[in-house]
Amino acid sequence: MHAAVGDRILVHGRTVGAAEQRGEIVEVRGDNGGPPFLVRFEDGHEGLIFPGSDCEVTPEHPANNP
Repeated sequence: MHAAVGDRILVHGRTVGAAEQRGEIVEVRGDNGGPPFLVRFEDGHEGLIFPGSDCEVTPEHPANNP
């Protein structure tokens, strides 16, 4: 998984009834856009994450597809 500063991340709940967490990637610490990512979540806390299959990254500026 690759990302850039400003991209949005969605972490799906891992158990039934667990809420999703949404945030913004504020720092990319891996090589070539790879993890780990420092994320500022909507509730204001920040955390260093290594995203797994329960995560989706959305680019800040998606490419225009004709």
